[in-house]
Amino acid sequence: MKGSPLAWAGPPARLCCLLLLFVVLIGRGGADGGGGRGTSVYPAAVVYPHHSRQISWKPRAFLYQRFLTDDEANHLISLARAELKRSAVADNMSGKSTLSDVRTSSGTFLRKGQDPIVGGIEDKIAAWTFLPKENGEDIQVRRYMHGEKYMPHYDYFTDKVNTIRGGHRTATVLMYLTDVAEGGETVFPLAEEFDDTKDATLSECAQKGIAVKPRKGDALLFFNLNPDSTTDSLSLHAGCPVIKGEKWSATKWIRVASFDKVYHSGGNCTDENESCPKWAALGECKKNPDYMVGTEALPGYCRRSCNVC
Repeated sequence: MKGSPLAWAGPPARLCCLLLLFVVLIGRGGADGGGGRGTSVYPAAVVYPHHSRQISWKPRAFLYQRFLTDDEANHLISLARAELKRSAVADNMSGKSTLSDVRTSSGTFLRKGQDPIVGGIEDKIAAWTFLPKENGEDIQVRRYMHGEKYMPHYDYFTDKVNTIRGGHRTATVLMYLTDVAEGGETVFPLAEEFDDTKDATLSECAQKGIAVKPRKGDALLFFNLNPDSTTDSLSLHAGCPVIKGEKWSATKWIRVASFDKVYHSGGNCTDENESCPKWAALGECKKNPDYMVGTEALPGYCRRSCNVC
């Protein structure tokens, strides 16, 4: 016990300290702090390797069981329910969001750090993926009713418009917010399978390739780019039609670089006055944000020196 904080204490003091440590662990989710079926108000950003397992190497995909608590999953649904709109997809040529039969769900975005629970989930995602929080987009919550689906697609882009801000989507974290009685699997039809064993309860849509059944609290991490940053064609994936029940999920797309930085329309990031570095050093970025920083629609004159692009 030499060197231990408890070494100097007598039996009553040691017992008190141990009880305090137990309370702290329980408050952080204890040994199940990466997620669980119980309740946790503001869980710490702690993840546990034994909860995550590799399900594919081509593409690189990992499943983390009980990543979210029931409270966290229910909270995301409650925030999104009143804001749901028909989900759109990015047009391959223009990069603009358009409605398509490829994706028939409803969804909405939750702002980064919208509340302490959303912020805590984002902290856990960063801890699990080892990717910076600033590289992540806002969480998108989606609802799939009977028969609704997302046909095979890639999460990386083929247009230049959507890569200006943060580059490609290097990784996707898909969190399941409800159990689904039948269907609704996430399937990678081109994945190189570990073995030929198939789960007999998978829907017909999920029979080819590797599939993950939606279970409340579980999270799926997969990479859309290869380690050399080229796009991974094997990351093609789909959301199978819901056959029985209702499916809710939440997606965090993570870019190669910061998604928080706001870029000029051409990806340009320059100061428009030679005195910008001096003014920024004097604190003008905060004192005079309208001129120095501006907005996305009307950029300021010293965005580079203010580190916003």
